[in-house]
Amino acid sequence: MRIAGLIAVTALVAACSQSVGGEAERSSAPLSAPPSSTTATTDVPPRPSPAAGAPPGEGAPIDEVIAWTEAGSPADPDAYHEAYLDGVTTRLGDDIAFTAPSGASGGTTQCITDEAFSSGGLICLLDIDAPAPRPEGVEGEWKAGWIDYPGASMQVGSLHGDPGPFVKGIGARLTEGQSLAFGDYRCRSDAAGLLCVNYAHRTAAWISAAAVVPFGCLQPVTPAQGAGPTFSC
Repeated sequence: MRIAGLIAVTALVAACSQSVGGEAERSSAPLSAPPSSTTATTDVPPRPSPAAGAPPGEGAPIDEVIAWTEAGSPADPDAYHEAYLDGVTTRLGDDIAFTAPSGASGGTTQCITDEAFSSGGLICLLDIDAPAPRPEGVEGEWKAGWIDYPGASMQVGSLHGDPGPFVKGIGARLTEGQSLAFGDYRCRSDAAGLLCVNYAHRTAAWISAAAVVPFGCLQPVTPAQGAGPTFSC
């Protein structure tokens, strides 16, 4: 009986071995599957770049202003070394002339540099919706939309009896969305106006018919005799 019992056990083991092909069955599944994660993941949309969308508003940090200006599609500076007036083309050498939208319906901002006239600073001229009043006690032709922006200061409105550097004419149009780099400056054109940065002093000026807005260290100061609103670092 003891021998018969051993034979029976041996047969049972052999039968189990045959059921798995003669060797121990290996399961591809882990002994215990890890619990499925129940932690919810929320995709947070990236914060829009300050260079995207509308131009920076008044009080924006200068880094944001610079980023928006630099995000414009680069224009070829070689296309802006000429001025045009009554069919006459004037080569400007290293100086730059261009026009851009002023934000007003059909309005245009004219800008030019003139090393001899203003030591290379940027000069722009446009019609302003609500211009500064003519200073009292001065004579001459008041141009409220004449902007002198040498970088460390900006003056909006001044007396001019002649066209100054604009006697040479106006430059080619800087298309909306384009940015133009020249000297210490970069300007980006927009349908609402023009934003210009001066890298040497880390300042900027938003120029439009609706408003002229300084950025960076430019702060209001007392205007000189015969000058309009003035800002300085």
